[in-house]
Order: sequence, then C-alpha cells, then structure tokens
Amino acid sequence: MSSLVDGNAVIGQSGGPTAVINQSLVGVVEGLLAAGAGRPGNPIRRILGMRHGVRGLTKGELIDLTDFDRPRLERLAVTPSAALGSTRDKPDEAYCKRIFEACEKHGIRYFFYVGGNDSSDTCRIVNEVSNRAGYELRCFHVPKTVDNDLVGSDHTPGFPSAARFVAMACMADFLDNISLPGIKINVVMGRHAGFLTAASALARRSDRPFEPSTDGPQLIYVPEAPFDTERFVQDVAQVYDAKGRCHVAVSEGICDRDGTPIGATLIKGGQVDAHGNVQLSGSGALGDALADLLKVKLTPAGGKPPRVRADTFGYIQRCWPDASPVDASEARGVGRFAADLATSGDLDGTVAIERVNPIGSAQPYAARFRRLDLSAVAAKTRHMPPEFLDGHCNVSRAFIEYCRPLIGTLPIYERL
Repeated sequence: MSSLVDGNAVIGQSGGPTAVINQSLVGVVEGLLAAGAGRPGNPIRRILGMRHGVRGLTKGELIDLTDFDRPRLERLAVTPSAALGSTRDKPDEAYCKRIFEACEKHGIRYFFYVGGNDSSDTCRIVNEVSNRAGYELRCFHVPKTVDNDLVGSDHTPGFPSAARFVAMACMADFLDNISLPGIKINVVMGRHAGFLTAASALARRSDRPFEPSTDGPQLIYVPEAPFDTERFVQDVAQVYDAKGRCHVAVSEGICDRDGTPIGATLIKGGQVDAHGNVQLSGSGALGDALADLLKVKLTPAGGKPPRVRADTFGYIQRCWPDASPVDASEARGVGRFAADLATSGDLDGTVAIERVNPIGSAQPYAARFRRLDLSAVAAKTRHMPPEFLDGHCNVSRAFIEYCRPLIGTLPIYERL
C-alpha cells in the first residue's frame, strides 16, 4: 500500500457496450469524487474520460468529468451503451507503450478501464510498462461483458441485463410460435461461453421451469456441448412430431466435436474484428443455414417443407433499455469498488463479484466485491461448468437457480 500520488485519473470503456456499462463509469467517478478528486489540494486533480477507449487516449481525445453535477451523472448511469464511446482495439506491447506515453503526457496516475478479458490484459500490459519505467500508474480493470466469460467472478456486469432480454424475447417469441406453429430458431450471442443462450430457459413458465417439453425453447444449444447437425435434426423432429411446433435457442459459438465453430464454417469470407474473430453476431448466416438444413431434412417425399424461421438477436441484446436491477446496482458497485481500491493505496487489480449464499439455497441472493490480480483474469475465458448442462440440448436446474435471481422479475402470461 502507498499514499495517493499526485496526478489525474482517466476512465475508458472498451468492447461491446451493455445496458449498464455507464453505471460502472459513474461508479468510478463517484468513488473518486468521494475521495476528494478535483478539490483544491487533493492529489487527484481531474477525472478524465477517454473518447473511444485507449484509441482516443493516444490521440489526446479526452473529456473532463470532474465537475459533472449529480443529476447529470444519474441520467448518465441509466443510459444504455458506452457514453464515452468504445473500441475493439486489442493493444499489443507497442500500443500499450503509446498508452503509457499518453498517460505521462496528460499527467495521468490513475487508469481505469471498463471491459472484458482483453481489456484486463490491456491494463496488465500498461501496468507492466509503467512499472518498468518507474512511473507510478495505478491500473484497474472494471469488469464488463454480456457473455459472462470472465474468470474469477460468479457473473459479470452486463450479463444479467442481456440475459433478461434473452429470456423475455424468447418468452414472447414462444407465444408467437404457439400462435403460428412451426419451427423457430433464435441465435444468441456467445462465442465461447453459453451463459447468455442458456438464459433462454428462463422463458419457460415459472411454475414449470424444469420440464423441457412444457415451454420453449425446448432445445438449447451452447458451445460447451458439441453440436452435431444430424443429431440436431433428430432433436427438432422429435419435438416437432410431438407438438407440431418447435422452439430452439442456439449460441452463435456452437462447435462440432473437434471444436470447429459451426458458424465460422458457414460464413464464407466474413468480416473479422480486431481480435481475428469472424463477426458472428452481425450475420444471420448461422440461423439461415440451420433453417435450410431443417427444411431439406424434414420435408417428406413429395410433401411440403415445414415452416422454419430463424432470427439472430445480434447487437440488440447488448443494450436493451430494461436493465436488471441487480445488474444496475452491481455495475455501479464494481466501479465504485475499483475507485476505492485505487484511492486506498492499491496499485493495480480487477474487481470480482462473489456470491455470498450457495446457489439454490433458501437464503436470498447477495453478493460482495473483491480484488483479484490482473493476471488472474487477463486474456482468460470462462465457460459454463458441466453442472449447468443437462445433456447436449438443455440446461440444468442448477443453472436456472444460478441465473434466476440475477435478471429481475419476469412477467407472467396467461394461456387459453
């Protein structure tokens, strides 16, 4: 631990926006202001925001947040998407050296970066560069990702709100599927982790959440369970033959038994992002290909093909303006906690959310925050644990009990 160092603080947002990422931004600002930032004689002189993350920082594109009044901060907190602007840049050592040089130029001694595992890696590298230079730069990663794939945490800010959207969208879509029967496929975000797709299970009637044949989606496919196209056809046929309809949720990152992404093989010549990943969420190719497969395989000889439709939820699920109350509170909290760490003398780290009571216990949901080393999270990916899966096309009771308290109260609809 050490006392506060004289200089400015800077905050940036990185990666895909969420419904609550601005809660974290405001949480950091609140924590710094509570420590006296911006007041005469306080070591933390100004609170600066990076325009479009570290890309803007290296260009000197900064906005002063120090004197924002409370009503404006509160409006900002409940505004979805990244108010400062985000970036998909994945800085290497040379890029991080430019980031450090920009921090030196602008007198920055407190560096906060809100983002996922690549953002935590940026914090780690910038921290190492500054340490080698003998320049005290307190670097803190503030967690965010709708994929829920950061290691070390029970869950990640941004996920509960996106999971709420997925559950409610599938709930309404299933009622549509009852009205006009057919086969409906919904492709949900999640390149390597299936948490968000798994949240579709909460669309099932709350009085019968563990009966896979009661409500849709009857079939849920996530990257953690190998996907076999022939078995997929059989799964759909079984439900469709029994009910005359079938409702399916599929992760964009489903893979075959060898780990080859199904979507990436179908999207020929697709765009790639700064991380070299094929942009799955910006394309309906996976849903269309699966729909075409079912039409071909399930058309009887001389008969008509079944009615099959596919939707790709895409970017709309990230920032839908109906945040989970738990998510909004915790996103604010991790930002505030990161600021508290920095102003209490910690030199670096990331924030983890820890569930207090066991999943499925009679005790109410509660969580606390704790500090982790940057190296514990940086560039690592968390996957759904085996106990959250029920075979190859469903989720378990344990996952339902894990996810349900995070997303808030869902509506209850009547049936005839």
